[in-house]
Amino acid sequence: MAFSSHSSLVDFGNYHVTKGIARLVDGIITKGEGSYVTFEDGRTMLDFSSGIGVTNFGHCHAKISGAAAEQCMKLVHGQCSIAFHGPYLQLIERLLPMMPHPSLDSFFFWNSGSEAVEGAIKLARNVTGRQNIITMQGAYHGRTFGAMAVTRSKTIYSEGFHPLMPGVFTLPFPYWHQLGRSPDTPSSELSAFCLDQLALLLSQQSSPRDTAAIIIESVIGEGGYVPAPPEFLHGLREVCDKHGILLIIDEVQSGYGRTGKNFAIEYSGVRPDIMTVAKGLANGFPLSAVISRKELTDQLKAGSMGGTYAGNAVACAAAVAVADVMKEERILDNVNARSAELFSALNTLRADPKLGPCILDVRGQGLMVAVEFASPVGTSPHDPFINSTMPEKLASRVAKRCVQKGMLILTTSVYETIRFIPPLNISKEDLAKGCKIFAEAVEEIVREG
Repeated sequence: MAFSSHSSLVDFGNYHVTKGIARLVDGIITKGEGSYVTFEDGRTMLDFSSGIGVTNFGHCHAKISGAAAEQCMKLVHGQCSIAFHGPYLQLIERLLPMMPHPSLDSFFFWNSGSEAVEGAIKLARNVTGRQNIITMQGAYHGRTFGAMAVTRSKTIYSEGFHPLMPGVFTLPFPYWHQLGRSPDTPSSELSAFCLDQLALLLSQQSSPRDTAAIIIESVIGEGGYVPAPPEFLHGLREVCDKHGILLIIDEVQSGYGRTGKNFAIEYSGVRPDIMTVAKGLANGFPLSAVISRKELTDQLKAGSMGGTYAGNAVACAAAVAVADVMKEERILDNVNARSAELFSALNTLRADPKLGPCILDVRGQGLMVAVEFASPVGTSPHDPFINSTMPEKLASRVAKRCVQKGMLILTTSVYETIRFIPPLNISKEDLAKGCKIFAEAVEEIVREG
């Protein structure tokens, strides 16, 4: 089939690609290079989405893509249930010293974040002999059935797909808006409330002897880019230790340098029993990991874990290169330097007398940052932060204006929130360019009302 134009090819895609997939831009990306992507119609755009936190070292990083290309000419598919292959073991060797706790010494590689979450749930249920899982209000863990069951960020991910996996209970997360508190409420106060709710949950809904695990993102992602307070994580760890419950730390989006440390859980010093990693692990090649301690994984029966493409040789080779680049290019130093600049730019906007009333919060860690705008309608008539003087749909309108100005950026959560996920190796100049585009977009949309 021949296509006469870019538009005819887009029309073809719109007709034949399932409507279940949403898109930010109706276009066809033909090339990615560093912090930029080029579309078939000639547009080149600054990418502040990084493929939703996947191309953490920019598009087509020479060393990483080169390692994958070289591996393609050696071994593409070395099925994990048949034998070991070199890149799989080399990747474990690279990851071991990066772990947030030395007890994390057993690895299983899969393809996606959702699969990693499924594996973590399977492991927790198997080794504890218990069924129930406690998840967080606002959590996102994926779209497959087990992962979807513990997702609480938006109903769109599970609407029409019930019944979901049973045995899931939801705990309030210490996020001021969800709790109806002001943005400046101390995190200790929010955490204390949520930990008290956990005690009630274990007394009223799921007995500790029936509870296999608590699963939490170190930084809530789809729920609004809200870091979990250290005191809350420590409280969860204490409850888990007391009752023999496993603590699953989901680092699919927040891990691998995104927040300025190898893993965001390091900010609290809390030890995970199981940790899930994906997205930036292989800089665009499909790869995820379920990481735990050997004393737990040794209880699994051979064959209970696996997958046709699990731990693909090409993806693992790319991930080995990612780990090397992390050190060689001092990625974490760049993340922390650029993070300070990003927060400065966003807080300058918030301090502007004309724009400040529109911005409820600037938050995040490293280069996982969000701006939450005010709304004239909120999530319900009872939302305490409704401001009738504000423009409607600020976040989506600002994101659309950024696209028009040449930058890809995404919204997140049920609130009016925009998230910043630029490449971790983004230059000072490109970060400043992105901040300028965002500021212009906010000013224009607020002026339009």
